[in-house]
Amino acid sequence: MAQPHSIRPTDAATVPPELQELAAAIQSLPEPYRVQIEPVLQRVIDGTRRRRQILSLVQDALSELRMDMKYLLFDLEATRRERDDYRRQLEQLRQGE
Repeated sequence: MAQPHSIRPTDAATVPPELQELAAAIQSLPEPYRVQIEPVLQRVIDGTRRRRQILSLVQDALSELRMDMKYLLFDLEATRRERDDYRRQLEQLRQGE
């Protein structure tokens, strides 16, 4: 006899409410139907969890990229200021000759 699959309490936070409702509805089905549908539901839940993890990783990577871009722009501006200062100094030296 197959053991009924239910959403574990730790999963409830990562599973959308609609899937939680669907899991509850499947639990009320007669066992022959439930046994057929539960593996499919579990694959959907696993896929949803993987997509959320991937989305979280992508969001973290984007945040890091944004921060890196800010540092690069800051560095670029500082480099431009230094270049301009050196050009001014060089022109002053040339005029002084």
